[in-house]
Amino acid sequence: MKIAPVMRELAAHPGLEQALLHTGQHYDEAMSKVFFEELDLPQPEINLSVGSASHAVQTATIMMKFEPVLLERKPDWILVPGDVNSTLACALVAAKLGVKVAHLEAGLRSRDRTMPEEINRILTDQLSDLLLTPSGDADENLRAEGIPADKIHCVGNVMIDTLVRLLPKARARWETLRQRHQLHRFILLTLHRPSNVDDPARLRTLLNLVEVISRECPVLFPIHPRTRARLADTPLPDTIQLTEPLGYLDFLALQEKAQLVITDSGGIQEETTYLGTPCLTLRANTERPITLTEGTNQLIADPETMLIDAARQTLAAGRPTPPHCPALWDGQASRRIREVFARLC
Repeated sequence: MKIAPVMRELAAHPGLEQALLHTGQHYDEAMSKVFFEELDLPQPEINLSVGSASHAVQTATIMMKFEPVLLERKPDWILVPGDVNSTLACALVAAKLGVKVAHLEAGLRSRDRTMPEEINRILTDQLSDLLLTPSGDADENLRAEGIPADKIHCVGNVMIDTLVRLLPKARARWETLRQRHQLHRFILLTLHRPSNVDDPARLRTLLNLVEVISRECPVLFPIHPRTRARLADTPLPDTIQLTEPLGYLDFLALQEKAQLVITDSGGIQEETTYLGTPCLTLRANTERPITLTEGTNQLIADPETMLIDAARQTLAAGRPTPPHCPALWDGQASRRIREVFARLC
């Protein structure tokens, strides 16, 4: 969702060549192939096929496989998005080889260093020559960490570029989805973070709470492969409907139509803010605080004491009208990124 609009824009820049490299960190066929197809992304020229492993092993494997690529290709820049292990691994290799690094979605901070993603964000920003931020709070974070102002460019949220472009296609799928899942008034649920799904007791507690909420509003639960593996022997009530992982378009359609989204995802906090869909995030913190101050998001730090009441209150209040969007969440972030590179290249 982040790379597709940027590649489309950079393709229009005269004399600029680009190549797409896929590390294979997100390797599940159902979670990867469909996104390339729906987002009109070209097939990667290079796939490192690293697969799953511990944080250390996965990061090291990416570095070992990425270094020969850089030595052979000799690019002027690499562009790394987000905060996954691939982001840091590729940025570190490039920095040590003297290749300039641009970090897309730079400057986001949760202030929680127990999250691997926070470590990846902080280190990648320190290694980067160009920091492309989604919002003003990210700029403030970078300045506070001593990043020179001339490296920071607030371009807006590229996730929203993809959402704006593909929302009409997503809406065209709604009627089929509604009939397939027999939807009327429903809550959309996603769970995948290790802190929520790796501990069986924690996961069971969360699902028990969702079961109570589902008696008042049915829940649709597209289940992440990581979570399904931990639910193999756990029956769920009829009011929680499991589905296989969904493609981007189907999931976007469901987000727009849901009465409420309950999640632990980062990107969904942004998408629901744009769509005006209330969102309850099962985390104690977020690297996207703008979704709390200017969006529809609410943190549920202690689900056992907060989740049921927050869900009931949100369902009773309904959706905000009209939805409010942060500045530069306008579908034009990738154009601004192209303009930045046009000045640099």
